[in-house]
Amino acid sequence: MEQRKRLEGVVVAMVTPFNDDESLDEEGLRAVVRFLVERRVHGLFPAGSQGEFYALTADERRRVLEVTLEAAEGRVFVMAHVGAVTTREAIALARHAEAAGADVLSAITPFFVCPSQDELYRYYVALAGATDLPVMAYNNPGRTGVNLQPATVARVAHDAPNFTGIKDSSGDLTQFVEYIRLCPPGFKAFMGRDSLIFAGLAHGAAGAVAATANVVPELVVSIYDAVAARDFVQGRELQRLLAPLRQAFGLGSFPVVIKEAMQVIGLPAGPARGPVGPLSDEARVRLRDVLEQVGATG
Repeated sequence: MEQRKRLEGVVVAMVTPFNDDESLDEEGLRAVVRFLVERRVHGLFPAGSQGEFYALTADERRRVLEVTLEAAEGRVFVMAHVGAVTTREAIALARHAEAAGADVLSAITPFFVCPSQDELYRYYVALAGATDLPVMAYNNPGRTGVNLQPATVARVAHDAPNFTGIKDSSGDLTQFVEYIRLCPPGFKAFMGRDSLIFAGLAHGAAGAVAATANVVPELVVSIYDAVAARDFVQGRELQRLLAPLRQAFGLGSFPVVIKEAMQVIGLPAGPARGPVGPLSDEARVRLRDVLEQVGATG
């Protein structure tokens, strides 16, 4: 990977913009990519959880990645999400992502079926074996009901040379540190819980994959920059400033809050796909107050 595309820094867990009829808004997606790249984020993560991958068809997931790559024009690295319920589907998405020009792959643990740790090991080894790209796990047990244990991650990293990292959204800092401790040097652990970006970086994270960066990319990047400069007092203060936006996720059903926040500041996002509905009027007023607190502007 080129120096300008080193696998580190702030990666935006991007929204997938929709039109009012919930169809894919490709021009809106291009506008979001331009907005984020111009604000110095390091990477993009399209069609992840915040990007409503679970609500997209396989063809739509492919198209979202293609549009993101086209709009990014190689200026930042693109982390393609290829996770699926079955290994077969994940491999198909991975092969498309590699052909399309993605820089790295990330795959959520299979969900609904609740695989064992041995099954998760085989899933990631098979996925890594099907591509020449770096492969990262994506752990989000609050959404999937499946927790990828540090010993399993270390086992995959030992047996699959291109298995190079993990995005961990568990919110369990002890577990996050164990990923780093047990895995080989150079393994890239990315904090996936926006409320713990500073903590993760202080413990050796390579970066963060952050949904809040859709709305306040400069603020999230500044947390990373502060820790990189070893200004931990500033990093902690910036994390404190970001906290209300992450806490605001509870104002509605995931992932609508970030989409509505983007609309407030003039960015295309559109609705979440049903059954997730819009915020209540009361919640929308509270969200506007939060956006003022964090200094969000269009």
